[in-house]
Amino acid sequence: MTPNKLKTLASSGLAIVAIALSGAAIYSTQAGAQTGGARDSKPVNTPAPAPAGVAPTSFADIVQRVAPAVVSIEVEEKGPTHASFSGRGPRSDDQDDDGADGFDGQGLPPELRRYFQQHGRGGQQAEPEDQGPLRAQGSGFFISRDGYIVTNNHVVDNADNITVKTNDDRELKAKLIGHDPATDLAVIKVEEPGNYPYVSFEDKAKPRVGDWVIAVGNPFGLGGTATAGIVSALARQGVADGPYVDYMQIDAPINRGNSGGPSFDMNGRVVGVNSAIFSPSGGSVGIGFDIPADVVQKVSTNLIQHGKVVRGYLGATIQQITPDIAESMGLKIKKGALVASTTPGGPAARGGLETGDVVTRIDGHEVASQTDLTRQVALVSPGQEMHLTVLRDGRVQQVNVRAGERPSEEALAKNDQQEERQDGGRRFGR
Repeated sequence: MTPNKLKTLASSGLAIVAIALSGAAIYSTQAGAQTGGARDSKPVNTPAPAPAGVAPTSFADIVQRVAPAVVSIEVEEKGPTHASFSGRGPRSDDQDDDGADGFDGQGLPPELRRYFQQHGRGGQQAEPEDQGPLRAQGSGFFISRDGYIVTNNHVVDNADNITVKTNDDRELKAKLIGHDPATDLAVIKVEEPGNYPYVSFEDKAKPRVGDWVIAVGNPFGLGGTATAGIVSALARQGVADGPYVDYMQIDAPINRGNSGGPSFDMNGRVVGVNSAIFSPSGGSVGIGFDIPADVVQKVSTNLIQHGKVVRGYLGATIQQITPDIAESMGLKIKKGALVASTTPGGPAARGGLETGDVVTRIDGHEVASQTDLTRQVALVSPGQEMHLTVLRDGRVQQVNVRAGERPSEEALAKNDQQEERQDGGRRFGR
């Protein structure tokens, strides 16, 4: 086990109210609008944009606005937890990351590997089974007035009972609506009918490096904790197994128990969900990772509407083009994705994609890598035709493939484990 560890942020212990920071637009609990992750009603008290270049003197007004929408989540499990950041089970640093999603730590140091504690969520010692149910906690926030809540998948994964504690000390039972291990996101819903205050996502102006950001959550079960910092970096890859998230790095202190809590910009909108930290000690050292708001909004909407995230599927095993592969194939390009094989009877095979093809564009968009191809295919609706530009025997050709529906990550992982690794490269089913 290396001294540096990237940790998920759920924490064992009693749930305490998580007070948020930053004036996320609180929607009127009296509004008659429909609910759902991306279905908007008009905010009644969105704070005015802060003047450009002016540092805030206080975040108190923002805290007061958003606190009612942020909750603490406590879960109970009957047996030892096997939750992880991606929902694929515990794993130590020393295991090679030959997972199913093609992440190679690009953009981060090689030693930056996510560490899965094998003793329960958040690094706390799990209780033996004969001492009662296991308890863990995290954070979340309302995204609709009728009680839908966004949190991390690793907070509620394997939960037998979910309890939500609100800002006004109410304890509410909740049920799982849907979860997406590939992005580590989940949506739950409180069972008690009511008009709940909820917050909006930032869906227009993207955060920039250097912008203020305020992280919200319930670190170590203390409750009521809000921390401020800046956006340190954007589009961090290699943080998790899945290829669907380019993480936002922040230096606002976040710790175990912050999992699933929101981060806000200075206009009071949710810009991310706190999910992981890079830490040698288990505590904050100023390197935290958020799932960006646009990903959260799309995934939560799918989970509410369908109970799962529906993604497009190519049905091909693809491989990164390394310099050695490019040289052996006589390729003059270093971008694109190499088709190592196609699934018999799958979309790629039916569309005429062949082993040895190099996919360079999809629907006119450049393909930078095998991860990029996976992500672009996932955005296509099942049944939609994909127009692929490929290099085949040194010639550019066009191949049209009708997308299928992507199987579960668990099913793909099993298939990928059965695939033969060739030439020291990685191959991944898409």
